Amino acid sequence: MVFIHDTQQNLRAASYLVNTMPGFDGEDTLATLEDFDDYLRVNPYTGTIRRDEEELAAVRAVRPRLRQLWEVDREGAVPLVNEMLRDGRALPRLVIHDDFDWHIHATSDDAPLATRILVEAALAFVDVIRADEYGRVRVCAADDCDGVYVDFSKNGSKRYCDTGNCGNRMNVNAYRRRKARETA
Repeated sequence: MVFIHDTQQNLRAASYLVNTMPGFDGEDTLATLEDFDDYLRVNPYTGTIRRDEEELAAVRAVRPRLRQLWEVDREGAVPLVNEMLRDGRALPRLVIHDDFDWHIHATSDDAPLATRILVEAALAFVDVIRADEYGRVRVCAADDCDGVYVDFSKNGSKRYCDTGNCGNRMNVNAYRRRKARETA
């Protein structure tokens, strides 16, 4: 499944942001301005970015709203997405900049970064909903991880997030269980 570039980028940024929340390990990985800089380096945004404590707090505050998108099905996502667009006063417009072809921005470039993140994620989820691909919005299948991701694989078979070493760890565990059964 291939979504347009900005949709994929915004879905990845949203899942990355959600995965900074405390999970099984209890660690919040978006606690400092250094963490925030790391997030912005991996997930660049255009427009005004202040990189201060107030902006960091606002971005941290949108994480639970984004996380909800991984806790519902397609129909359950619709009111959440609509609320995000409404709260962000989304007014879509076509733009072209940097190395990106025409794509949609729905907030002004000077809107607060947290608002832009929320609205851009909502727009990306609009594409997922319209394409009837909500089954690709997943929580990691590892028994000790609650990380989230969107499966962009061609055949939709991805089961584990990219935040840790979940796939490899679960494969090693399965191998050890098989070996233990063979020797028993």
